[in-house]
Amino acid sequence: MLKRKDLEKKEELLAPYSQKSRMTKGRIHKEDEHDYRSCYQRDKDRIIYSTAFRRLEYKTQVFVNHEGDYYRTRLTHTLEVSQIATSIARALRLNEDLVEALALAHDLGHTPFGHSGEDALRDMMKDHGGFDHNTQGLRVVDLLEQRYPDFPGLNLTYEVREGIIKHSTAFDGPRPEGSFKSNGSPILEIQVVDLADEIAYDNHDLDDGITSGLIKESDLKHIKLWTNRKKSIDGRYPKISEEIRKYQIIRSLINEQVTDIITHTENNIKKYGIRKTCDAVKLPERIVTFSKSMLTLRRPMREFLTENLYRHYRVVRMANKAYRFIESLFSNYVDKPDQLPPNTHFRLKKEEKQRVICDYLAGMTDRYALDEYKKFFEPYERV
Repeated sequence: MLKRKDLEKKEELLAPYSQKSRMTKGRIHKEDEHDYRSCYQRDKDRIIYSTAFRRLEYKTQVFVNHEGDYYRTRLTHTLEVSQIATSIARALRLNEDLVEALALAHDLGHTPFGHSGEDALRDMMKDHGGFDHNTQGLRVVDLLEQRYPDFPGLNLTYEVREGIIKHSTAFDGPRPEGSFKSNGSPILEIQVVDLADEIAYDNHDLDDGITSGLIKESDLKHIKLWTNRKKSIDGRYPKISEEIRKYQIIRSLINEQVTDIITHTENNIKKYGIRKTCDAVKLPERIVTFSKSMLTLRRPMREFLTENLYRHYRVVRMANKAYRFIESLFSNYVDKPDQLPPNTHFRLKKEEKQRVICDYLAGMTDRYALDEYKKFFEPYERV
C-alpha cells in the first residue's frame, strides 16, 4: 500500500530540478493533506470535480458549440494540452502530477465565445478593475468555486495557482500580482504547460479549420512545416484515405514539435547548469523552448492561421456577434441587477455590481449565454 509519504519518496527519482510535492509552498487555508495522494494529485482531482471544469465542455475554442460536434471545445482542448504536457514532462523527468494539474486548470477563467467574449468583458470592465482570463482563473479557484465548509474556492497549492496567473502564450499575457510577482521565470512545469498549449491550439485549430472547409489543404502548399510532414506521410502511406492522411499529418506535426522541445530543453538544462528548481526560476529567460529552427518553421504556420482562419470572414462575423451578446447581457444586468439569479444576486450586498456581473457572465457556457440572450431580447421566448 502506497501512502502519501511513499509517493513523495518516489518523486526523488525525478530530475533534481523538478518541483517536488514535499517542497510546495502550501495552500492559502491550512488543512491536513490526504493520506494516499500527493498535494498535486489532490489539486488535479479538485479541478476535475469543479463546476468551472465541467463548463469547459460548452465553451468555445474557435467554432461556436452549435456549429458541430466534431470541433474542439475548451474541454477537449484542455485534455489535449494535458496529454502533450505530461508527455514532455515525463521525458524531462519533471513532476507529471503537477503538470497535469496545471494543464487541467489553465483555461478555467475563459469566457463563453472564446477571445471575443473576453474582449467584451475587458471593455465592459475597463473602469472597474479590468478583466483577463488568467486573473479570472485564479478568482475561480480561490473564491468562486464553493465546495468546502471551511474556506472559499478549491484551496489549491501555490504552484498550481502560480501557473494559472502566469500562463503565457501568444494569445495569453501573464498578469502576475501579489505574492506571484517575480523578476525571473516560472518553474519548469509551468513552462512545459505553456508550450503544450501552443502546440495543441495551433495544430488542432489547423485540423478543425480544414475539416470545416475554411482552410483548404492546397492553401498550405507554401508552409514548409506542413509540406515536410505531408511528403513523409504520402511516402509511407500512398493509398490511405484523405481523413486518415490528414490525421497522420497533424499527429506527425505534434510529434515533431514535442520532440524538438524535449531535445532543445535538455540542451538548455545542460547549457545553463540547471541542477535545482531555483536555478531555472532565477533566469530571466525560459528554459523550456523550441529550437531556433523550429521557431522559424512554426512562424509561417501561425501567420497562416491568423490570416486564413482567425480572420476568416465567417469567424469574424461570429466573433462580432458573440461580442454583442456579452455586451448586451452585461448592460442589461447592470441596468437591472434584480434579474440576476438568487445565488448570484446575494453577492451584490458586499461586492461591486460590475464585478459580480462579470463573474456571472465569465462563468457561462456558450449555450447558456445564448439562452439568456433569447430570454431577454426575443419577445416570445419564455423567461
